[in-house]
Amino acid sequence: MKLDIGGSETVPASVQQLWVALNDPVVLTRCIPGCKTMTETAPDSYKVEMQLRVAAVGGSFEGEIALSDKEEPKSCSIKVSGAGTLGHGNGTARFDIEPDGDGSSKLIYKGNGEIGGLVAGVGQRILSSVSKHLIGRFFVALRKEFEAPVHGAAE
Repeated sequence: MKLDIGGSETVPASVQQLWVALNDPVVLTRCIPGCKTMTETAPDSYKVEMQLRVAAVGGSFEGEIALSDKEEPKSCSIKVSGAGTLGHGNGTARFDIEPDGDGSSKLIYKGNGEIGGLVAGVGQRILSSVSKHLIGRFFVALRKEFEAPVHGAAE
C-alpha cells in the first residue's frame, strides 16, 4: 500500500537551530512518536527501535534511517526502512528549512512510502489519518524542544 505525506510546519527556532535538532539522534528519539532508541551505525545512518500503535493494532518495529544529499543548514533527504510485528515498510522523504521571520523557521517536507503486512490491512484512509496524527505529534514534540528551559538553569 502506498502512502504519501507532505506539508509544512513553522518551528520557533532559527534555521541553524532547527538543522542541529533534526540531525541530533537524542532530540529525534524524544520527538519521533514511539521511538525507543536511535543508535548511529555509521555517519548519517541510524538503527531505530520503535513501539507503535496503529488503529487497534500495536507492535514493535526495527528499522534503519539514512540521511543523504545534505545541504547544511537547509535541506536533507531521508531513507527509511524496517519491519516488525505490524508489518514492513520503506520510504523516502526530503525536507527543506527556510527562515520564517522573527526567529522562526519553516520546515517543508514531502515523502512517500510503501507499507505491507498486517498494518496495511487497516486501510488507506485510516493509515493516512494515522500518519498525519504521528507527524503532528512529532512537530508538537519538536516545538517543545525549543521551549524547554536551558539545562542547568533553575526551574
